[in-house]
Amino acid sequence: MKPQTNMKNISIVLYKPKYAGNVGSIARAAKNMGIGSIIVVGTTDFDREEMQQRSTHLAADVLDKIQYFDNIDTALGDFNYVVGTTSRLGKARGPFIAPRVIAEKIVNVSRKNKVALLFGPEDTGLFNDELRYCHAVVSIPTARELKSINLSHAVMIVCYEIFTASLASIEEAAPKLALSKELEGMYGQIKTLLAQIRFLNPENPDYWMMHLRRFFTRAGLLSREVKIIRGICRQLEWYAQHKKT
Repeated sequence: MKPQTNMKNISIVLYKPKYAGNVGSIARAAKNMGIGSIIVVGTTDFDREEMQQRSTHLAADVLDKIQYFDNIDTALGDFNYVVGTTSRLGKARGPFIAPRVIAEKIVNVSRKNKVALLFGPEDTGLFNDELRYCHAVVSIPTARELKSINLSHAVMIVCYEIFTASLASIEEAAPKLALSKELEGMYGQIKTLLAQIRFLNPENPDYWMMHLRRFFTRAGLLSREVKIIRGICRQLEWYAQHKKT
């Protein structure tokens, strides 16, 4: 059965994976579920033969197209919607969504937007510094006896749920959202402005910025809306500087 939506807008982003075999297994899982794009961040020294053994020759084309980036900021810059994954829970990292729940959202958003599925290293997963880029955070439910899931298995679970959701009929597609690099530019500008007017606690500014990020993420900002907010920030900065004089 073929999905009714185009999966080409969905990419798997692997942040500092450690094992070539896992990358190969992920390539196979991705192709099983109709996803052909994999991005690897922060690591390039992988044994091609080991990757190909785990992917099988049928997914060799996915391996051939892997894109490599030095840093996560650049890797995610041209995506409109980023979904992170984690097994470590905490107030500063959530709220958390199950793969089946987020799948319909991803399918809908991906019709007009580029979506990144972000996975962390096998041993540590994603830290808060990486999760701050995410519009949503997924946690895969597991039995208490063993909560840790192999990286390639986690990728397969998330991709399976997306593929299954894509088989159902979808209503009107979500509008095209702002790019990650546009949002990061806006957040940087807001942080600078709030620091200037002494709204942010200088000892922990990122804590308060995290709440603002969540607020804007719920709003689902478009590019033109980001430009409006940045324009307001520039005007406020100008006013604050001239008010002092």
